[in-house]
Amino acid sequence: MDYSFTEEQQMFRDMFTGFVAKEIEPMAEHMDNDEAIPVALLRKSAMQGFLGALLPEDYGGAALDAISYILLLEEVAKSCMSMAMVLHVHNGLAGQAIRLHGSVAQQEAWLPALAEGSVIGAWAFAEADGSGLADLQTRAIPDGAGYRLNGAKAWVSNASIAGLLVVLAATPEGPTAFLVPADSPGLKLGARDKTLGMRGVQVHPLYLDNVEVAADMVLGQPGAAQQLLDSVNNFSRLAMATIALGGAHHALELGVNFAIERKQFGVEIAQKGAIQAFIADSAVEVETLRSQIYRCASLADQNNLDGEAASIAKLWANRVAYQVANRMIQTHGGYGYILDYAIGRVFRDCRTIEGIEGGNRSQQTAIARSILAAHGLELA
Repeated sequence: MDYSFTEEQQMFRDMFTGFVAKEIEPMAEHMDNDEAIPVALLRKSAMQGFLGALLPEDYGGAALDAISYILLLEEVAKSCMSMAMVLHVHNGLAGQAIRLHGSVAQQEAWLPALAEGSVIGAWAFAEADGSGLADLQTRAIPDGAGYRLNGAKAWVSNASIAGLLVVLAATPEGPTAFLVPADSPGLKLGARDKTLGMRGVQVHPLYLDNVEVAADMVLGQPGAAQQLLDSVNNFSRLAMATIALGGAHHALELGVNFAIERKQFGVEIAQKGAIQAFIADSAVEVETLRSQIYRCASLADQNNLDGEAASIAKLWANRVAYQVANRMIQTHGGYGYILDYAIGRVFRDCRTIEGIEGGNRSQQTAIARSILAAHGLELA
């Protein structure tokens, strides 16, 4: 398969790289320390089209193909995985859900605002007691011309900067997705979750107390949340794998630079066989992950990205991000534990990625289920 980029894709990549170097890289440590993405940076990103990356041009979006979007996330994550995560939740979850399932009225009302960055999107699915549609405890009870939502959501990314949330809740028709403006009466954020990594992402619990939602704010059809999830899940797993790739690339780059600059007994530590093995093994893993991700992005552009391929990419990305970052923090030796060095932030961010869009065990189960089903065995 040919993984070379078109002239347009290469142009996009060059633009992404330039913007990241100028605007994101200098702010990466500040975003980690401040535990927030600066509003000014989001505005600049919107002006570059990053906040409308996947949205149609008719609504002010950039209408990037899958490969170009993956290149965007990879380049951003090479400097700041938090920023890449914020962009994807906005684009690949909230924005994609409305683009694919929203009514014309919903698209006209929300997509231009999402594209220009005047509204940031958030995704409210997971709950403390479970993350499956069958386990939803948040309820949407029909009430006149709409619904009343009651319940609690956990780990809502972009929560405190969002203007619009996609909230999944149980209804009499079945699990249903709703568009809920962030200023809706009865909607409250809990205290900020202090995360180990990706500290720039605003993560909060969300509480819904008799939140009124009009019937025309149902996203898709009542009871059709599974179809909505099926349409965004595979691509979102690929996006998370891409963010892990950016982080692993960054860790390797930091480790190589340190190994060249650091001398012990008058010799660069890069001369040591153990350090060379760390670098070589890490480079092999990063490049094989990159190949897998570009393959999956090509499949996505052909509408052929399936769950097995997406889970393989995510499982390998989980492992590569942790293994490479772990080797590179060892390459730094004692300096790896000094907060002045970026490798500590990158290590924490790479360790965090496994917990987003499914950890290793859930990806292994999904891969095995797909393989065994192809052989006629359906897992219970």
